[in-house]
Amino acid sequence: MRRHCLSLAIGILFASGFNAQAADSPSPQKLIAQGKYLAIAADCGACHTPPNDGAAMSGGYAIQSPLGTIYASNITPSKVAGIGNYSEQDFARAVREGINKQGQYLYPAMPYTSYSRITDQDIHALYAYFMHGVAPVDKPSTPTRLAFPFNIRSSMALWNTLFSRNKPFVPAEDVSAEVNRGNYLVNALEHCDTCHTPRNALMGQDDGKALSGGELGSWYAPNITPDKHSGIGNWSAVELAQYLKTGHLAGKAQAAGPMAEAVEHSTQHLDDSDIQAMVAYLQQIPAIDTGAEKSRDSYGQPANTELALRGNSSAVDPGWQIYSGSCANCHQAQGQGTAYYPSLFHNSATGADNPANLVAAILYGVHRDINGQQLAMPAFGPDGNYSVQLSDRQIADVSNYVLKNFGNPQVSVTADQVKEIRNGGKKPLLARLTSPAVMLTGGVVLILIIILLAFLVNKRRRQHVGK
Repeated sequence: MRRHCLSLAIGILFASGFNAQAADSPSPQKLIAQGKYLAIAADCGACHTPPNDGAAMSGGYAIQSPLGTIYASNITPSKVAGIGNYSEQDFARAVREGINKQGQYLYPAMPYTSYSRITDQDIHALYAYFMHGVAPVDKPSTPTRLAFPFNIRSSMALWNTLFSRNKPFVPAEDVSAEVNRGNYLVNALEHCDTCHTPRNALMGQDDGKALSGGELGSWYAPNITPDKHSGIGNWSAVELAQYLKTGHLAGKAQAAGPMAEAVEHSTQHLDDSDIQAMVAYLQQIPAIDTGAEKSRDSYGQPANTELALRGNSSAVDPGWQIYSGSCANCHQAQGQGTAYYPSLFHNSATGADNPANLVAAILYGVHRDINGQQLAMPAFGPDGNYSVQLSDRQIADVSNYVLKNFGNPQVSVTADQVKEIRNGGKKPLLARLTSPAVMLTGGVVLILIIILLAFLVNKRRRQHVGK
């Protein structure tokens, strides 16, 4: 990551009137380093740094949402294209409340609902880092242009009233300092709740089911509560720590999609003590049973089907034909994988009751850069980067072969499901209500009614709590 020479940054820091608040305050060097670590913990670079070695924090990364493509903004200290004119108060408001210096509402693809918990001290360090530890880039990022009515950013004020907290984290008195630290990392900086918590009809988090799994466009963020069947209750502390550090746990899971990005850009760089704190917190939250019969990593066993069918001219299973030609070389004939490629049995993607992650991995491939080692699976989708490109029907066929022979045989995939996942996943109610057809038949009125009712219910609940 490119940045200013530290000595230059320190000079700018003092020249800009930055205040050391007390004799025991960290030095400017330490404050910038703290801010950099916090920015890594908050995974800022995953979205705000363009892929393929783009300039750090210069924006332009395309985030696919159910409401359209949202482009991450330039958050370098450029006074032309970034946040160089932001005061610390402006910065805090954007991070915690989702409102930029110009008074425009940000879309919650920027997880300010979680960042609202960030403490004043950490906001201070983050501001020092972004202003004095990141190189300014004067190129504006691609603007976000969503369809009506989501292009009306002021409408986010109502959504924020319903679903945004804006309350900095306060440690609980009845748990250890380690668990409190883990809570802060999981729910504030790492914003795990943003993906792993299900959402309601208006796309607000259902915090009553926190971390029990959530739709994430083409991917699915699974249940990470300590339920032994539905969640990760059968993972040891050592296993969970290894997964957060490497994105891979033989016989259980491997990170792909957004989770691979989180491991690559964030969790692999955390101190071991912070990884342990996250583990300690996750292992003591309420377990939520979402109906799984057994853990998703317990399904499957080696299969001899591929060996039995190879060379058999009468074989007609199209899924086997694709597996034999495109998958067996890496994942092996019996599905056992190698030291580099994961086993397809005892694998949370093939054993889940939701096949989205299996299908998305085939469509989009898998990429992780862990400790300088590139781990990759090619994308086989119609727009993939591999010489073999599979149709929706073919992806459904090979998915069903894998599920039947190595994973959860009770799950099946159709070509229509693959198409839906390829097109960004199941559309939430809010997106369906604002489709052109519904808009022409009074959808806007219906949305306003729903928002008003939700607002009144929320207001009444707050009044009740205040009594």
